[in-house]
Amino acid sequence: MKVAIMAPLVSAIREPQGGGSQAFVSDLARGLAGRGHEVHVYAATGSQIPGVTVIDAGVDPGSLVATLYRASGPASTDPDLAERAFANAYSAVRENRYDLIHNHAFDAPAITLAAGLDTPVAHTLHLPPDAAIVAALRQAAHGGQPPAVACVSAFQAGSWRAVTRVDATLPPYVPTRSVPWSDTAGDGAVFAGRLSPEKGAAEAIDIAEAAGARIDVYGDVYDAEYARDQIAPRRDKHGVTVHPGVPRTSMWAAMARAAVVVCPARWDEPFGMAAADAQACGTPVVAFKRGGLAEIVVDGVTGFLVAPGDIQTAADCVRKAVQISRAACRDHAERDLDLERSLDAHEQFYRRVIRPASGAAAQ
Repeated sequence: MKVAIMAPLVSAIREPQGGGSQAFVSDLARGLAGRGHEVHVYAATGSQIPGVTVIDAGVDPGSLVATLYRASGPASTDPDLAERAFANAYSAVRENRYDLIHNHAFDAPAITLAAGLDTPVAHTLHLPPDAAIVAALRQAAHGGQPPAVACVSAFQAGSWRAVTRVDATLPPYVPTRSVPWSDTAGDGAVFAGRLSPEKGAAEAIDIAEAAGARIDVYGDVYDAEYARDQIAPRRDKHGVTVHPGVPRTSMWAAMARAAVVVCPARWDEPFGMAAADAQACGTPVVAFKRGGLAEIVVDGVTGFLVAPGDIQTAADCVRKAVQISRAACRDHAERDLDLERSLDAHEQFYRRVIRPASGAAAQ
């Protein structure tokens, strides 16, 4: 198959990645190319994916900062910003012929503008239900075939099915074969994620403090107000070290050295790649039981799931993490969270999307 992948344009696809969605776009593209497919990734200026053709969409990611997703509510932005960016990107797509176009961008124009293409299009929704995206999907379906839609977890798919059709669940699993792991219990806790309210970096620090554990926090500032009001006051606490985002290989090494990875999400996490990465490293996870995290962490086997917001119980579980078998974490990742499973699902999904279009063209 010849596949075009439309990446999120709010950040370049390169290390350190801007988020789990960006990391998965890179993994997916390299995985499909490794299976013999021809893959072109349309991405923001500055993107690099080893072994994959990356086509510069002509968009400076800095120009889209105002469109960054906010779990607390819609971003305040010029409504034409994203539309201009994706119009430019899809203009580049039209210069080639593809069997399928797979959109991973978060913005409504990435959906509405794709409806004008002659090629079959699929959209993976990486975020919780959003009114603008629902409207875009309905607009794209108006007068024609509804676009193919995938979600990244069963939980997220259930939420989206209340407002639109969902054709597949395509979890963004991790490349466990590339992830080094340790069967020796490490030291301290790790949090990895953007510094924004929904990811729970402040809660991660509070959990570690309550557990008497040191913690390394890895993440770039995403919400400046949150970083100033919630993270800055905690930086000087004993045992707290806040790092900027690092390449995934460095993140995996840090996770493998840790005793536990904490994922105290304050929203219904669509997937939770940090938790999957941690288990691939052999490191147990303590997480709030929200969204897709319950599909990634096996409670009592590869970590602990606690009630959202329960800092003290999470701290108790951090102390108990040494009881979790690191080999069990790695086995679960290899068996149930591996990228190869996701690639299988993507290939099957692509064939289903392409087949009806091919049949219609033959009539």
